[in-house]
Amino acid sequence: MQNRYSLVISPSEEIIALVKSMKQKLSNEIKLIDRKGWFNSKNSLAHFTINEFMASKSEIEIIKKQLNTIADSLKPVDVHLNGFNNYQNGAFFITPDEVSKIALQQMMKYINQSFRPKTLLKNNEPHLSIARKLSDENLAIAYRLFSNPIELNFVCNSISLRLFKPEIKQFEIIEHFEFKNNPKLNFEQRTLF
Repeated sequence: MQNRYSLVISPSEEIIALVKSMKQKLSNEIKLIDRKGWFNSKNSLAHFTINEFMASKSEIEIIKKQLNTIADSLKPVDVHLNGFNNYQNGAFFITPDEVSKIALQQMMKYINQSFRPKTLLKNNEPHLSIARKLSDENLAIAYRLFSNPIELNFVCNSISLRLFKPEIKQFEIIEHFEFKNNPKLNFEQRTLF
């Protein structure tokens, strides 16, 4: 049997708590219109998705070793988040500044190129979702609620593996892989992949 997994970058605990409170604030406002206050990603902890994939229990142990190797070669990156934006599909999110965006894109591309399992999706547009699939009306509420400038910083020094739990319809982090900035591994990996 295969399970669904996702590989993500988790921001600091402070940013996770802030995004959780923003989601709750948006939900409270939406409740005034539709009573439920529900939207996609409402209960998901803040993260930057790198990819999603399926794997069996035996495969995931091999994948964890590979993720350790990938993380060993990566160097921590300072990330600065400073804006809000949305996609046409109703996703509303916090954006990194241009320097952070480029650094995260390069990291995500490297991880996805080094990652052997077949992925269901790969992301190369770093963003911190607050909500997904919002109606135009609810998107307008989000922009009204979060109109003040935002300045957030964290050090991206690991990637996290999450397992989808069908009973709660959410991904949960099952392991972190710390960046070790080992240039020898980085060079060797580039020649292997």
